[in-house]
Amino acid sequence: MARAGQRILVATLVAGALDIAAAVLLAIQAGRTPDKMLRGVASGPFPEAVHWGLGGAALGLAVHFAIMAVMAAVYILAADRLPALKAQRLLAGILYGIATWAAMNLVVLPLRWPAVFPHLDPQSVATQLFCHIVLVGLPIALIAARR
Repeated sequence: MARAGQRILVATLVAGALDIAAAVLLAIQAGRTPDKMLRGVASGPFPEAVHWGLGGAALGLAVHFAIMAVMAAVYILAADRLPALKAQRLLAGILYGIATWAAMNLVVLPLRWPAVFPHLDPQSVATQLFCHIVLVGLPIALIAARR
């Protein structure tokens, strides 16, 4: 179990850093500041965080990595019990990226912000699928396959 914990930590840090870097770039491209984007992340569980300045942004970063830790733990613990996930790590990583996109964009975000989500325009879907597949699903699957 200790080895699984190490892989979960590494996967959380790698996928979390890649995904948040993409989110920062997308926020800047959209004319938003990274701290505002991070306060938006924090406002999921803490609605008033949008008004908390840098503290709210720091909380948003923590929330992001907490969500990523759950995503990594679910996959890695499953992969330790289902050898096919390790044997077919590229396909499994792609499918997990799609699954995490669906969970976040079709369930989690619409439950919290039903008037705003889901964003299903082709560009948004393509961008988010790319991020979830390449920056989340594949890194987690590749790290899960390590011994």
